Amino acid sequence: MGQDQTKQQIEKGLQLYQSNQTEKALQVWMKVLEKSSDLVGRFRVLGCLVTAHSEMGRYKEMLKFAVVQIDTARELEDADFLLESYLNLARSNEKLCEFHKTISYCKTCLGLPGTRAGAQLGGQVSLSMGNAFLGLSVFQKALESFEKALRYAHNNDDAMLECRVCCSLGSFYAQVKDYEKALFFPCKAAELVSDYGKGWSLKYRAMSQYHMAVAYRLLGHLGSAMECCEESMKIALQHGDRPLQALCLLCFADIHRSRGDLELSQLKLHCLSEGIYRSKGLQRELRAHVVRFHECVEETELYCGLCGESIGERNSRLQALPCSHIFHLRCLQSNGTRSCPNCRRSSMKPGFV
Repeated sequence: MGQDQTKQQIEKGLQLYQSNQTEKALQVWMKVLEKSSDLVGRFRVLGCLVTAHSEMGRYKEMLKFAVVQIDTARELEDADFLLESYLNLARSNEKLCEFHKTISYCKTCLGLPGTRAGAQLGGQVSLSMGNAFLGLSVFQKALESFEKALRYAHNNDDAMLECRVCCSLGSFYAQVKDYEKALFFPCKAAELVSDYGKGWSLKYRAMSQYHMAVAYRLLGHLGSAMECCEESMKIALQHGDRPLQALCLLCFADIHRSRGDLELSQLKLHCLSEGIYRSKGLQRELRAHVVRFHECVEETELYCGLCGESIGERNSRLQALPCSHIFHLRCLQSNGTRSCPNCRRSSMKPGFV
């Protein structure tokens, strides 16, 4: 596969990915990786695979492609490609909570000789380093890194980077218990999405809404927290963003716990306990929590209104309708109706499913 065909196939994969046909996009990109002899094209498609696996929560796969990408960058002997690949390696380790490795790779990025990409990627390097320091609870260095990333964003008129930094600052101030600032920065991120984000991925809106939900809950504004979390979850479900779906589920549980809805908050307890006992091989305790989890599901009616299966029991794709009711995607596709099966509202736009 030559240079021109490689470019065409990468673009085809991007179009599939942007239309939420993720698996088909991955197949196209993997085919390029197998057949293309163009090193620059291979480097670009590896970047696409890193990003896609990050958004799907497949962090070990993300790391695998980042390692291959850095080998490709070394073959190309180009400082800009090397900087980009080290940044992807840092991000991969950040997602896997290997924070010391993340910081090390970020320092490698910053220590590379002057590159054309330095001005564009320097802020992203500082952001990743700040997230790693925050993960290690080294708060002063985390704040310094976030402020540095924010300066990069302002100096380069990079509203997208500023949005991401504001979300990270929301997490920072939530951890240090300054809840007013924990709300201020995600609200600023939401403003940026509203003002500049017409061509952006919806993940930026979802991300800002999630961090607003966390801050509202900590401030005790539970109605606003629920609205923001529902909006974030809706987008996460539409785009198959499993890491954000998990964060939203935990946020929902915290909101219900704060409201005193103990039955719903117990779902979080049983899910976490199940994972712990499964990893330790304690079968009796595991069975007890699995049984209690299903009892909670029945009590809270947390199941698909079409097929009756409990949501989350199997690794099935879900779909949130504009009215916020959630069903299995396969059930909606086979149902053929344009109205919500629960509330019967005509809330499904043509071609929504």
